[in-house]
Amino acid sequence: MVVYPFSHFPPEPEAHRQRLIAPLRKRQPNDCFFRNDAEFDWLYPEHLQLISLKHWTPLAVAKKAADYLDVPGNILDIGSGTGKFCLTAAHRHPQGNYYGAEQRHELVHYATQAGNYLKLANAHFIHANITQINFHEFDHFYFFNSFFENIAQENAIDDTIEISHSLYEYYNRFLLNILKDKPSGTRVVTYQSLGEMIPANYELVAHSFHTLLRLWIRQ
Repeated sequence: MVVYPFSHFPPEPEAHRQRLIAPLRKRQPNDCFFRNDAEFDWLYPEHLQLISLKHWTPLAVAKKAADYLDVPGNILDIGSGTGKFCLTAAHRHPQGNYYGAEQRHELVHYATQAGNYLKLANAHFIHANITQINFHEFDHFYFFNSFFENIAQENAIDDTIEISHSLYEYYNRFLLNILKDKPSGTRVVTYQSLGEMIPANYELVAHSFHTLLRLWIRQ
């Protein structure tokens, strides 16, 4: 065995050296909130923490979706809840522009508060129903099965949303028609969705998390 003096260790390969120092270069303020779901949930009041596991995007899913949607343009989360996807994406990709549309004013309020606390100026939240959104302002989309609570009360966040299968179908058709007319290259990420709102002119390019997360692109 060759023993090297302390100051004469053999040089590390450059690629290995870069892997060692890369995390230091990427470290940002408030990284601690994005280490796991429990630490992220600390940003919200207890009643929203208690339904996190069921209703908000898991952090690992949000990160993978954010990486796929790390492209030029405005990214819209349709039914953004407490803003977990937008905040994760905004922290992970500071050069991006992320918007969340949510019909519950309370959730918009807490998402905005969390974004302010994290000092994420590139995450924005809109209080609006899907039919009130100007989709011409957005280029790529994230969708966590926002309409399912219209047909399953046990999956509702609260009792403020109308239970209606016809409303569920209407929202899906509305979104399908919006996406169908988007230009080639439009990216969509769906999570826990059957894909009813995805037009035939979109290609499934990848899936993960037992196919629950699906990455699409407009042909």
